[in-house]
Amino acid sequence: MLLKGKNAVITGCLQGIGKATLETFSNNGSNVWACALAPTDEFETFCQQLAIKNNVWIKPIYFDLLDQEQIKAALKQIASDKMPIHALVNIAGMTKDAIFHMIPMYQMKMIFEVNFFSQMYITQFVTKIMIRQKFGSVINISSISALDGSYGQLSYSASKAALIGATRTLSAELAEKGIRVNALAPGVIATDMNKIVPENIISEHIKKMSIKRLGRPDEVSKAILFLASDLSAYVTGQVIRIDGGIK
Repeated sequence: MLLKGKNAVITGCLQGIGKATLETFSNNGSNVWACALAPTDEFETFCQQLAIKNNVWIKPIYFDLLDQEQIKAALKQIASDKMPIHALVNIAGMTKDAIFHMIPMYQMKMIFEVNFFSQMYITQFVTKIMIRQKFGSVINISSISALDGSYGQLSYSASKAALIGATRTLSAELAEKGIRVNALAPGVIATDMNKIVPENIISEHIKKMSIKRLGRPDEVSKAILFLASDLSAYVTGQVIRIDGGIK
């Protein structure tokens, strides 16, 4: 178990990569503050069963990334547990696709608020705890669209590119404090977000991949596990593509 006895904060746990990461971390012995937008019976049951199966604790924490007061209250709740935080995984995000001249500025600001500013607020809070501990790993989930660009996704691409810039700068600032900061750039992953993408567009993406299929959320979660574990003790400031070899 790569994370036995460790504690992690994971956002976006309700579905997709976040839910897969919650499961992967739990299976590897990690306790988790499982952050999500809002409670559901299915998610509560999932967390309870996963905790029992792996003999760990999982605490659902609910807040809206567009509401800083909710975020602040949630972070205070986490801090009140007075336990070390070994890993922070910033997964939660959103997209609203549109070509550039059709994007209202309020919508662009909203996407940046969720995908970047809220992540920085959470990271600032959690890394203050990590600095006192003198250890920790922060993993930001960016996207290949931040590196390659993606037609009709300017707001999403730009917000995820901002995460990459923050990752590289924070890795330099926090290394001497014992904190590593890395990012993953997933490609086209089989999540609910991509279910709404037309089939012909998905097919065009697959044609560009060396591995001719969509990625699975659990495959991304295993890369996150690596970055959270001691196996990556000498890795910081990196952006790792996990995209099936898109060319």
